[in-house]
Amino acid sequence: MANESTPPSAASSPAPPAAAPNGGRTGNGTVPLSVYDLTVAYDRKPVVWDVGFDVPPGSLVGIVGPNGAGKSTLLKAVMDLIPRASGRVEVFGESYRRNRDRVGYVPQRESVDWDFPVDALDVVTMGLYREIGWCRPVRKKHRQMAMDALHRVGIADLASRQISQLSGGQQQRTFLARALVQDADLYLMDEPFAAVDAATERAIVELLNEMKQRGKTAVVIHHDLQTVPEYFDHVVLLNMRIVAHGPVSETFTPENLQKTYGGRLTLLEEVSAAMRRQEGSL
Repeated sequence: MANESTPPSAASSPAPPAAAPNGGRTGNGTVPLSVYDLTVAYDRKPVVWDVGFDVPPGSLVGIVGPNGAGKSTLLKAVMDLIPRASGRVEVFGESYRRNRDRVGYVPQRESVDWDFPVDALDVVTMGLYREIGWCRPVRKKHRQMAMDALHRVGIADLASRQISQLSGGQQQRTFLARALVQDADLYLMDEPFAAVDAATERAIVELLNEMKQRGKTAVVIHHDLQTVPEYFDHVVLLNMRIVAHGPVSETFTPENLQKTYGGRLTLLEEVSAAMRRQEGSL
């Protein structure tokens, strides 16, 4: 059970929503991702506080919450990209470091240096560095694997184009291909649908469903509440702490959204109406 008291360093900040129970973790190798009582702080101010949840195997999980809720911070802490104040993370029952080769990552587009002098094929090939090895030449089979991944995301004809010359959707597809070529078991994606065209969004959804059919697991930070019931099996509602997590049908409710987003009633009413329309079409 999460600690309900407010930490001293956050005393001047708005109180976070009440945390949901952390129960249900098994701590074994069948669970792709388990987060235990995780806290991350910047300048001694908690950004993610006492977070705990499990990701079911073979599922598509959306992480949803308002701006500043700690969603990207959570993924970075899972991958040891930023230090944790407390708590631990298990990937398939072990530390992330021991199983990092089983994890594929798609970063936010804003965090990438698009002026770096590489083409799309080079970027995708980087996903094979563990197989290729450091300071060893890229072989023909590796380039073919990268080309196959570009085919899967629909931009093989842009393989030789410098990444800064790609559109936003094409850049996102390039990084999806880089993750795909790793053939990971767990994929962590930081807002892959942000600022992409409708065709790219459909392509991403198709890839996510293909991953699921192959037994892969994806954890995706997502901002469009109206598409959550359509795209994901499970949802994590986050606002600094876990508000609720579980199957979308049980967890993605107007009540939980109200707790997560506070007084943004217009947005919540739109989502509720979309959910009612979807239920009526079933």
